[in-house]
Amino acid sequence: MGIEIIGVFCGSLALAAVTGLVLLPLLRRVKAGQSIREDGPSWHMKKQGTPTVGGLMFIISVVLISLAVSFTQIGSGDFSHIFILLFALIYSMIGFYDDYRKLKKKQNLGLKAMPKFILQLIVAVGLLLLMRQTGNLSPSLYIPFFNVTFDIAEPLYFVFAAFVVVGTVNAVNITDGVDGLATGVSIPVVICYVFMASLWGYTTVGIFSAALAGALVAFLLFNFHPAKVFMGDTGSLFLGGAICATAFVMNVPLILLPLGIVYFIETLSDIIQVGYFKLSGGKRVFKMAPLHHHFELCGWSEYKLFAVFSGVSAVFAVISYIGVMNK
Repeated sequence: MGIEIIGVFCGSLALAAVTGLVLLPLLRRVKAGQSIREDGPSWHMKKQGTPTVGGLMFIISVVLISLAVSFTQIGSGDFSHIFILLFALIYSMIGFYDDYRKLKKKQNLGLKAMPKFILQLIVAVGLLLLMRQTGNLSPSLYIPFFNVTFDIAEPLYFVFAAFVVVGTVNAVNITDGVDGLATGVSIPVVICYVFMASLWGYTTVGIFSAALAGALVAFLLFNFHPAKVFMGDTGSLFLGGAICATAFVMNVPLILLPLGIVYFIETLSDIIQVGYFKLSGGKRVFKMAPLHHHFELCGWSEYKLFAVFSGVSAVFAVISYIGVMNK
């Protein structure tokens, strides 16, 4: 499996890179330029017009490579990665619609928060029920680091699972606010999944994760500062859907907390900022939320943000793998 995984990684990297070379001029031609939020750091305005919806380059590569390489496993009844693809693609469609609305209005406002949340929640519940009905989801929780599993009431589990899915998808989306940040943070997460899948014999999950890791490395070539293209909600929601679904398919959803530590710190900083602002009558904890913008306003360069946040993600990916080795 090791050689196959390396081949999948390299093949996906190459295909995503070629796709990017074709897609980037096309996005420029159709004027699919990002509108930058006016209340963000002032120097971000120079990014105005940078092509968005670039996540299509890694989405195309992941779909084609993971399905082509796993053809034999699919024939023998292993559909584990198909559920991950369903999660990722359906959330990506929500993201694409959001991006389309932003491009059409030429402003950084897409779907309103509540309709978007409700739509994401409906998708989460529907897909989780499908996984349960097909025997690909178990209402039990594995506790990383303690190597303990316990069953919980099925209704309670579905409430927990649905909110974990929606929370993770949006946490990844929030992290996508600086050139290369969401990409750099996500690569260690996905590589950790490759090792976990290999350890437990989830062949198709390993193939999917290797394809996603390779495609993200290729995307980083275009997305690293100064970014030539942004992934858009199309890409970030695909990425969030894939990351949370992979954890559920391997029955380790609680690993998302240490493994996705950067995503959740970013989201927590946003929640703290908004909550404290309302309770204090206009005061702020951070200079700006989410956290990466706070550090930007403290003088951190985008290179430093990328290095530190990606480095933290890599460290916690190693810690997370150690925490599930005895499963």
